[in-house]
Amino acid sequence: MTQAPGRITEYPLTAAGTGPYGICAGPDGALWFTEVHAGRVGRIELDGAVTTFALPTPDSGPSVITAGPDGALWFTQQKANRIGRVTTRGEVREFPLPTEGAGPFGLCAGPDGALWFTQLSTHRLGRITVEGAVTEFALEAGSYPSFITSGPDGALWFTQNASNRIGRITVDGQVSGFALPTPKAGPVGITRGPDEALWFVELLADRIGRIGLDGGITEHPLLRTGAKPHAIVTGADGALWFTQWGSNHLGRMTTSGEVTEYAIPTAKAEPHGICSGPDGALWFAQEVGKIGQLAPR
Repeated sequence: MTQAPGRITEYPLTAAGTGPYGICAGPDGALWFTEVHAGRVGRIELDGAVTTFALPTPDSGPSVITAGPDGALWFTQQKANRIGRVTTRGEVREFPLPTEGAGPFGLCAGPDGALWFTQLSTHRLGRITVEGAVTEFALEAGSYPSFITSGPDGALWFTQNASNRIGRITVDGQVSGFALPTPKAGPVGITRGPDEALWFVELLADRIGRIGLDGGITEHPLLRTGAKPHAIVTGADGALWFTQWGSNHLGRMTTSGEVTEYAIPTAKAEPHGICSGPDGALWFAQEVGKIGQLAPR
């Protein structure tokens, strides 16, 4: 088992119980994150200075956040059934979804200048323009689409947590899917890899998967059972980095499947979202109430 020292710095938020969840690099050189329990979005500078912005809808459950094509930050509001937008000056706007109880969760910027998102509860995908126009695409019942990312082929790729598949949708709405080799693997996070493939986590199987554009899937085991990998991103070093919610670690995997772990200093930190920062470090949200930064040695 490879345990790496790393240099992890943790930045506690001023209020406990806010639940940092999603995180992304913003166009302003800072990191932006959601506070799922507090109904806020936050901004943290590279020196740890934090600013937070309350959302118009209380208890909206802001979850995944991403940089949009318009220079703003976009995020899902799972409980409020809305997609939110915040400028780098902190100006917030919310867009209600047409389907009641959709449960928006995963979100990414698409190759077509729009944002694409998953609907956990209604088993659909959505597309929202920067003006707020929404289009929805139906998936099979019970699929539970979770995270979504833009692929190297100009399509969107997403995990289907309950149906144990990786899905693909073209920008004109053509859907296809690929079953995972391991039953009940529970795929969640997904990202475009450094090798022009898609990489994803298997939360229930403690594995990291790779799917090529031809649908071929390879699975790599992690170092321990109960790791529960959640979110994944390609780092500045060309490796895959992911949060291990169950074992309280960050993980790193090379494209050949070699794994290294980094222990998080705070016990039961509940690490969820992760992103690559403008400083070359990995930044991650800890639901316990902290933002973490890992600078690999």
